[in-house]
Amino acid sequence: MKLLARSFFLLMFAISASGASAAEKVTFLLPAPATLPAFAPYQLAKSKGYYAAEGLDVHFQVAKGGVDVATQVAVGNGDLGGAIGDTSIIVRSNGVKVKGVALLGGQALTQIIARKDRNIGKLADLKGKTIGVLSYQESAFYNLLGVLANAGLSRSDVNIQAVGPAGLVQLMSANKLDAICAAPDFGAAIAHNGVAVSYLSINDAFPAMAQAIVASDAMIAKNPKMVRGFVAATLHAVRDIEADPAKAAADFVAAIPQQAGKEKAVEAIMRHYVELVYPLDKGVALGAFEPKRVETVAKFYMDHKLISKPVDAVSVYTNDFVK
Repeated sequence: MKLLARSFFLLMFAISASGASAAEKVTFLLPAPATLPAFAPYQLAKSKGYYAAEGLDVHFQVAKGGVDVATQVAVGNGDLGGAIGDTSIIVRSNGVKVKGVALLGGQALTQIIARKDRNIGKLADLKGKTIGVLSYQESAFYNLLGVLANAGLSRSDVNIQAVGPAGLVQLMSANKLDAICAAPDFGAAIAHNGVAVSYLSINDAFPAMAQAIVASDAMIAKNPKMVRGFVAATLHAVRDIEADPAKAAADFVAAIPQQAGKEKAVEAIMRHYVELVYPLDKGVALGAFEPKRVETVAKFYMDHKLISKPVDAVSVYTNDFVK
């Protein structure tokens, strides 16, 4: 009997070990520090076991903005990456073969976040102002150029400074930036420092897109199962945030020690995403790219010489992994 029990135990251990070793390692590149609430869908999918349920062992690495993420993914320095929906348009015109494989929401991620004491009530009021961005290789920088062009302004009409994630908060709080072009997270952090801010959505001025998961053409062809599993797990986490922002914030803080004690601030950011970034256009499924929106953005970038070569809008995304 003891021998039988021991054999059963060893069999179960072998099966368990085999299952654990079967998890596929995935390196996911992020455009900014992984601890930002902007990346809650990824962190929650990992901490709540959604990636593991898809047989994936996901590890995060940080690149230098969305454009750098896409470039690194294209050459195989990451399996997948996080950027925004516009990113593949920007890089594909330079021969970088990546596609968006899922969108985390239906509206623009990027916001113009201004100090209220600067009286920036409309986009044209940005003229002569100092505006911070993460980097000149980051997708939001290109969004800003698009916004300025739509408002009848050029890059020379403003002072754009690439200051990194810490600089966006510190310099805005220290009265050295008039506005920033960034994700909602940064506005919440600035407000936490006692600075009143206002948000200008860029949706009406420039139909930019939400965060996107990007993959190389080669990875899509080589390992579609992994891509599909990663997309499914991440969208599961997005639905969790939509369903209960307060719980999602608590779960995120529990998973990220650097956010300890900031539950209320994180919840405010989550609600901002739910209200302004995640809403979908009528008839569009969560995760899917809307062809007309992609075409409009691609044409806008080309017409305003923000990209050097035209791109076929169909080549920059696929909805195959959200079906």
